[in-house]
Amino acid sequence: MNPYILMTLLFGLGLGTTITFASSHWLLAWMGLELNTLAIIPLMAQLHHPRAVEATTKYFLTQAAAAATLLFGSITNAWLTGQWEIQQLSHPLPTTMITLALALKIGLAPLHAWLPEVLQGLDLTTGFILSTWQKLAPFALLLQIQPTNSNLLIFLGLASTLIGGWGGLNQTQLRKILAYSSIAHLGWMILVLQFSPQLTLLTLMTYFLMTASAFLIFKINNSTNINTLATSWAKTPALTTLMPLILLSLGGLPPLTGFMPKWLILQELTKQDLAPTATLAALTALLSLYFYLRLSYAMTLTISSNTLTATTPWRFTSTQTTLPVATTTSLSLWLLPLTPAMMAILTI
Repeated sequence: MNPYILMTLLFGLGLGTTITFASSHWLLAWMGLELNTLAIIPLMAQLHHPRAVEATTKYFLTQAAAAATLLFGSITNAWLTGQWEIQQLSHPLPTTMITLALALKIGLAPLHAWLPEVLQGLDLTTGFILSTWQKLAPFALLLQIQPTNSNLLIFLGLASTLIGGWGGLNQTQLRKILAYSSIAHLGWMILVLQFSPQLTLLTLMTYFLMTASAFLIFKINNSTNINTLATSWAKTPALTTLMPLILLSLGGLPPLTGFMPKWLILQELTKQDLAPTATLAALTALLSLYFYLRLSYAMTLTISSNTLTATTPWRFTSTQTTLPVATTTSLSLWLLPLTPAMMAILTI
């Protein structure tokens, strides 16, 4: 892709998210979301492969449906209350409609079916943007509206953690596994959204770090399914040693970074007298942990039969940038001791 066009599209992505962040009016927020969607579509279809074009079409249709529902909900709110302000969402009908529209935009279960299919058709770089940056604008709106229907949010959260764990069990494609991982993490964020928005923000940040780390390592190794993970030892031995820890961090095992948000969310849910919900969420995390362990096993404890020791690629100088992967990997593993400091910064 022409670098000028790429720069324009990335600028459009940033501008769309910034407009949604800065808006207090529903029409402006909707415009930012639309700009975001339109900017990523050429990036998704740039390979001109049938799978990429199919994924782009599916993404466009779902995002258009979600944006139309969001616009309809905000117009209904203006009709019922005379308010276009994002903060002034008081009527239960438009609140529910807008919450469901934003859930469809980010891929929360049971409105998740598009996400694994779309992610599977993209290359790892665009998939990484879709799994991280594209979640920011809808989350900014969810944090601002503070949905009052607690049962709806708890249902969306539990369904997402369950389907995110269950759906990934039988997958062999890494992009689909990462899509189900994304659904499960989003479920944890939504569960605690109404009780502690700061905690949702912390979970979103740690999810971004861990997902960035996983995507970048798969990109360096050029891995797209479980079988190709077996050749990782020959390509990047040091990263292959660290990768199981990153996957276990995604699964939420102590003493890694991923344990921090899960631990705090379970504590917050228990404080709110939602012990059964916390128990269910903790049990569904075991499903996710199983497929992370599968990936860890495939990557570190199996060696591809056709790799010759004499031709191991790690001996040659790599042209790929390693600073982003080094930064995200370090942060994905060792942030747990900084939990009090991070919570203090977010509650200012």
